[in-house]
Amino acid sequence: MAALAYLRSTLIAGLLVAPLLTSAASPFTSLHPEEAIPDPVEQASTGPYSDFISRVQQKLRELGFDAGPVNGDFGAKTQAALAQFQLSRTVPAGGQLDDQTLAELGVARDDAAAGASAAGSPR
Repeated sequence: MAALAYLRSTLIAGLLVAPLLTSAASPFTSLHPEEAIPDPVEQASTGPYSDFISRVQQKLRELGFDAGPVNGDFGAKTQAALAQFQLSRTVPAGGQLDDQTLAELGVARDDAAAGASAAGSPR
């Protein structure tokens, strides 16, 4: 009878703990929540900052952050990956391409991007 009670309590404990283990890999507890954002399906951007943004996206991917496809578009997925990169480097995490973030990434501004830096980051 004691063995049956032990088996029952072990089974109940296992059923209570199992959901906690499956939620451990959710986007809210993951080290890379940007992976939960779907890749954009739009065409690649051809704006004045597209080459600059493509270099940022490529560098983020090289460092293990999922910025989506390297398409030159500073969309939600790129911005989320950038914010995660900033958090990992203890840079103020605003998801913006400021000078400190670019220095940490090792990406230089283009002439077009440098001229617009006072107005904020490219979108």
